[in-house]
Amino acid sequence: DGYRNTNQVSDDYRYQDGNYDPPNDGYYRGGDEPAQEEDAQSDVTEGHDEDDEVYEGEYQGIPHPDDIKEKQKKRAPAVDDEYRDRADLMAERMEDEEQLAHQYENIIEECGHGRFQWTLFFVLGLALMADGVEVFVVGFVLPSAEKDMCLSSSNKGMLGLIVYLGMMVGAVLLGGLADKLGRKQCLIISLAINAAFAFLSSFVQGYGFFLFCRLISGLGIGGTLPIVFAYFSEFLSREKRGEHLSWLCMFWMIGGIYASAMAWSIIPHYGWGFSMGTKYHFHSWRVFVLVCALPCIASLVALKFMPESPRFLLEIGKHDEAWMILKQVHDTNMRAKGEPERVFTVSYIKTPKQVDEFIEIQSSTGTWYQRWLVRITTTLKQVWDNVLYCLTAQYRMNTLMLAVVWFTMALSYYGLIVWFPDMIRYFQDEAYESRVKIFDEEEVSHFTFNFTLENQIHRNGEYRNDKFIGMKFKEVRFEDSLFEDCYFEDVRSSETFFENCTIISTIFYNTDLYEHKFINCRLINSTFMKEKEGCHIDFEEDNDFLIYLVSFLGSLSVLPGNIISALLMDKIGRIKMIGGSMLISAVCCFFLFFGNSESAMIGWQCLFCGASIAAWNALDVITVELYPTDKRCS
Repeated sequence: DGYRNTNQVSDDYRYQDGNYDPPNDGYYRGGDEPAQEEDAQSDVTEGHDEDDEVYEGEYQGIPHPDDIKEKQKKRAPAVDDEYRDRADLMAERMEDEEQLAHQYENIIEECGHGRFQWTLFFVLGLALMADGVEVFVVGFVLPSAEKDMCLSSSNKGMLGLIVYLGMMVGAVLLGGLADKLGRKQCLIISLAINAAFAFLSSFVQGYGFFLFCRLISGLGIGGTLPIVFAYFSEFLSREKRGEHLSWLCMFWMIGGIYASAMAWSIIPHYGWGFSMGTKYHFHSWRVFVLVCALPCIASLVALKFMPESPRFLLEIGKHDEAWMILKQVHDTNMRAKGEPERVFTVSYIKTPKQVDEFIEIQSSTGTWYQRWLVRITTTLKQVWDNVLYCLTAQYRMNTLMLAVVWFTMALSYYGLIVWFPDMIRYFQDEAYESRVKIFDEEEVSHFTFNFTLENQIHRNGEYRNDKFIGMKFKEVRFEDSLFEDCYFEDVRSSETFFENCTIISTIFYNTDLYEHKFINCRLINSTFMKEKEGCHIDFEEDNDFLIYLVSFLGSLSVLPGNIISALLMDKIGRIKMIGGSMLISAVCCFFLFFGNSESAMIGWQCLFCGASIAAWNALDVITVELYPTDKRCS
C-alpha cells in the first residue's frame, strides 16, 4: 500500500504537468483531461503582480488547492437542489455556517470597536430603558388609578399580571419573527406597539380598555428584550461581547430611576390635568404615563437611522447588503480613530446554503386576504418551528437549564419587587395602629364637627343634636354608640365603620357613608339623601413618597453590580458569574426573614437587587451565545 501511495503521488504530479497517462491497473478512470498548452509550464514560473497571492510550492508547478476543487466541481454532474435530500442540504448549510462564523469574527475584528458600536449602544439602550420604564408604570399609577377607576384588589392584581402576560407572548412571537424578518424591522414593530398603546392607555377612562392597552403594550415590551441583545451582539467581537452587553443592561436600571423620578415629581400634583364634563378626567397620573412613553418614541426615531444586522443578512443570503453595512461600520470607526485611509479589505463573505422554500403568491391568485392569510400562517409556522428547534436533541438540555434559571431568577426578583411594598405597608400599619386614640363613654351634644377625625376608636358614646359638616373620617370606628337627632352633610370617609350602634332620627345628606359601613346597627327613622357618586371602595392611604423612594433606591443599588459584572464577565466567565450572583442573592433573601423595620427591609432589598443584577446580565449574554444566528432571537 505504501508503494502504491507513493506511485499515486508521483502520478498526481505527472497529471498536473499535463503528461499523465492513465495506468493500466484494471480500474476505470473518468474522462481524460484535455492536455494543457505547451507553454503552460513556463506560465507557471512567470512573475506575478504585487497583489497576486503566492503560496508555497507554486513555482514547482503545483496548482492552488482551490483550483483543484474547482476542476472537481466542473467534472461532477450538477444536481438541482430540488432533487437533493434535505439532510444533505442541511449538512451543507451547517458547514457553510461554520465557515461564516469564523470569517465574520475576523471581519468584525477588522472593523474595530468604535463610534458605530457606541452609537448603536445608546440607541438600543433607549429601547431597553423604555422597557424598564414601562414595567414600573403600573406599580406607580395604581394608588391613583384605583381611585379614578374604582379598582378592587382583584382588578389591581389583574392589571399587574396582564403586563407580564403580554411580555411572555410578545417575546415568543416578535422574537421569533426577528429571526425571519430581521432584527431592526421587528424591533421597530415592538417599539411602535409599545409606544402607541402606552400613549393610548393614558387617555382611556374605563378599566377594560386600560387593561387591554397595557396588555398590547406588554407585547411590545416582551418583543424588545430578546431582539435588543441579539441585535447588539452581532456587531461585537467575541472578546468584547460579554462586557458591552453588560454595559447595555445598565439602561434597565436607568429606566427604573427615570420612572421613579418622574412619578415622584408628577403624580403627587393631582391638579396637573383637566376635566371634560363629569365623565372624562385627565389627572396627573395620566400625565406620568405619557411622559413614560417618551424614551420609547426617542428610540423608535433613532433606530430609523441604524442599519440591519449584517449577520442576519448573510444568514438569509443577502451578501451585497451585508457587505455594504460592514464597510459602513469599518469606515465610521476608522474615521473616528483618525485613520480614514484604512481600506476595508474584505471582498467576499461566505453565505450559507438557503434551504427554506418561499413560494411567491401571484396577485391573480385568490383574494387579497387569502394571500395575506397564507403569508401570515407560513411565517407563524416558521416561528413555531424555531421554537421547536430549541427543544431538539442538540439544544434540549441547554434550553431546559436556561428555562429553569430564567424562571427562578424572575420568580425571586419580581416576586420580591411585588412583596416589598406590601411588607413596608405592613410595618407602616403596625406603627399607625400603635398610635390609635381610644375614647370610652364620651357624651357630646349640640356640637359641630367640621374637622378631620383620624385613627380613633369611640366606644359606648352618646351623640345628641350634633352636626358633622364638611369633614372627613379616616380610620375611625364607632362601637356600641348612640346617635340621636344628628345631621351628617358632605362627609367623606375611608376605613370608617359603625358597629352595633343605634341611630335615631338622623339625616345623612351627600355623604359616602354607604350601607356596608353600618355593621349590625339599628337605624330608626333615619334618612339617607343624595349619596355621593363614584366609587364605593375604601382605598388604603399609601405613602407615595416612600414607595417612590424605595423603587428609586432599588434601581440605583444595581449600579455596582452592573459595573462589576461588566468588568469581570469575560474574565471569570458567564457560568461562574450566574452561580456566584445567585448564591449571594439567596443569602440576602434569607436575611429578609429577620428584618423587623422599614430601614432593614429597604437595606436588604438594595443588597438583593445589587447582587442579582450580575446574574441577569450573565444570563442575557449566555442565552445569546448558546444558539445559532437564525435561532438566536427565538
